[in-house]
Amino acid sequence: MSAKPVPFVALNASPRAKPSNYPEPFRSMMAGRVKRPLGDLFGLTNFGVNLTVLPPGSVSALRHAHTKQDEFVYVVNGTLLLHTDDGETELTAGMCAGFKAGDGNAHRLLNRSTTDAVYLEIGDRTPGDAAAYPDDDLVAELRDGAWVFSRKDGTPYT
Repeated sequence: MSAKPVPFVALNASPRAKPSNYPEPFRSMMAGRVKRPLGDLFGLTNFGVNLTVLPPGSVSALRHAHTKQDEFVYVVNGTLLLHTDDGETELTAGMCAGFKAGDGNAHRLLNRSTTDAVYLEIGDRTPGDAAAYPDDDLVAELRDGAWVFSRKDGTPYT
């Protein structure tokens, strides 16, 4: 965040400069996803809020589960498929889903429709969080506010 945060004002949030924190080959799988970091505009440090647009055929993230971070999504517009360990569930505008930290139920959103889908994602920023990716050779740890990625055998991605 480069600009001084504003206490309370409506702002037009620009898309996040870095489309994904994932290392390759996973970063390119997020092609098309556009995140607007709303919480960062106000200097929020305890939780993050993103307004995310998923065009047709795109995904929100790799399927993942956090150890310490609670997550919540609210669908503003369009139709998404929520993919969890339990299968797929359709979410439409006005629906929401929450993901409790530490429960191990990996999740992601997919847009298989023919129009853009828009949703809010909210997550806390608890230090020491980690994420597991059951479908991919990837694990992540939050260290000093930045995600550090490695393979499941501990080999770092460079």
